[in-house]
Amino acid sequence: MIVIVDYGIGNLASVLNMFKKIGVKDVTVSKDKEVIFKADKILLPGVGAFDAGMNNLESSGLIPILNEKILNEKVPILGICLGMQLLTKKSEEGVKPGLGWIDAETIKFNLDPALKLKVPHMGWNYIKVNRQNPLIDKEEKSRFYFVHSYYVKCFDESQSLATSNFGTDFTCMVNKNNIFGAQFHPEKSLKFGMKVLENFSKL
Repeated sequence: MIVIVDYGIGNLASVLNMFKKIGVKDVTVSKDKEVIFKADKILLPGVGAFDAGMNNLESSGLIPILNEKILNEKVPILGICLGMQLLTKKSEEGVKPGLGWIDAETIKFNLDPALKLKVPHMGWNYIKVNRQNPLIDKEEKSRFYFVHSYYVKCFDESQSLATSNFGTDFTCMVNKNNIFGAQFHPEKSLKFGMKVLENFSKL
C-alpha cells in the first residue's frame, strides 16, 4: 500500500488522482499513524514554506514513525517539491532543521540579474539524469513541471540523481538507497510524471 502523507501542507488530491489515472489502486491519503505503519511505500508531498512543513510534521507526531519506516524498515519514499526539500538537513527559507535523510541543504535561487529570470522558477524543464535508477530512465529525454524558489544543494554529489537548469544547474532529483525526491511535480507533468509515479509504485 502506498500512503500519501497528509500533514496539512500538500497537493494531496492531484497526487492521489494521478495514481488512480495510471491504474494504481492500493493508495490512500492518511495522517493516521496506524495506516502509515502499514505502508510499503510512502509519498511525502508538499507546497509552501519549509518551516511550516517541519512544524506540521512535528505537531502531527509523524516524524518518529517516518524515521522508523524509512531509516529502519527501508520502505521506499518519494518526496515531491517541498517534500523533497524536507528530506535535507536545513533550508535558507527557515530556521528549523529538516529530516536530514539526504546530505544536502535547501537554498534560494540567487541568479545574475542580467539573465532577467523571474523567481519562482515556474514552467516546464528538461532534466538530465545522472545515473541509472528505478524511477526514471537515464537515456530518456524527459521534461517536468516546476514551481519553486528554492532548490536542493547536495553535499554528497552521489545523492544528486538528476539536474535541470534555471539560470544555473541545480539538483532536481535526489536518491539515497530507498529515499527519493523530486523537485518537480510529477502529478502535473503528464506522461513523464505518470511514468515516474508508475515506476515508484512498482518498487
